[in-house]
Amino acid sequence: MKTAIIIPCYNESKTIGKVVSDFYKYMPNADVYVYDNNSTDGTDEIARNAGAIVRYEYKQGKGNVVKSMFRDIKADCYIMVDGDDTYPAEAAIEFEEIILAGKADMVIGDRLSSTYFEENHRLFHNTGNKVVRKFINLFFESDLHDIMTGMRGFSYNFVKSFPISSKEFEIETEMSVFALMNNFKIVEIPIQYRDRIEGSESKLNTYRDGFKVIMMIFALIRDERPLLFFSVVSIILLTIAGIYFFPILFKFFSTGYVFKIPTLIVISTVVIIATLTFFTGVILHVLKRQHAENLEHHLILLNEINKED
Repeated sequence: MKTAIIIPCYNESKTIGKVVSDFYKYMPNADVYVYDNNSTDGTDEIARNAGAIVRYEYKQGKGNVVKSMFRDIKADCYIMVDGDDTYPAEAAIEFEEIILAGKADMVIGDRLSSTYFEENHRLFHNTGNKVVRKFINLFFESDLHDIMTGMRGFSYNFVKSFPISSKEFEIETEMSVFALMNNFKIVEIPIQYRDRIEGSESKLNTYRDGFKVIMMIFALIRDERPLLFFSVVSIILLTIAGIYFFPILFKFFSTGYVFKIPTLIVISTVVIIATLTFFTGVILHVLKRQHAENLEHHLILLNEINKED
């Protein structure tokens, strides 16, 4: 059984050497890959000197790096971790055991149930994690504790089935939703989180990246739960139409005359759009179910290929 430690990196020269060394200490039989994303501070050389297999992704953004890692590397167990030394390497031992035993397709390192809020002093990051968690759990009927953690374990089937569309830090949210919507087995493990060391700076922009994550959530709701999304849009349109229609209807009952003909025309148009929107959701819902069936066939094929290998 082969395990790959995969580390996406951008300007982590202060910490990447320790991260690589720690994983070799606790996971001596694993291969440690560092994917450098246009670093300018010598991150790649430090990682190479620490013993890591260094590769490069020149399209900027964590999502692009993860796509390359998932595409290039073949292993039975994948453990992804950030290169900022905020996650404990020793936790990877339990991640590996769960994945290789077939008990999960994705293991989530749950920071929020342990030390995250004590260690992380960026108020809006804490609030953002809570908001994203509530959104995902509400719309995807789940009970995950940490949606955006940077330490996860994956099975081969998950990695080779995940169609990544995110380019940047929205990737964690996309992973969580993909696993939920496609019935992959998920296990959460509380892990100790420690804040970055002095002089090591986060690449996250609270407002810009937070906005991208929120937009990603809405896109995922649209794509993964189209019937819900388009039904809500239809209800909103019908509500707006009703607000303008019923006063005209009541006026007709009391006077026998129809007023505001142009408004009625617009209302009719809105009702037609609402109806079309609803049936768009129905059609996409059926297509989504067909896609889920195709994914299941794909997973069966992957298992057969793995057995042959």
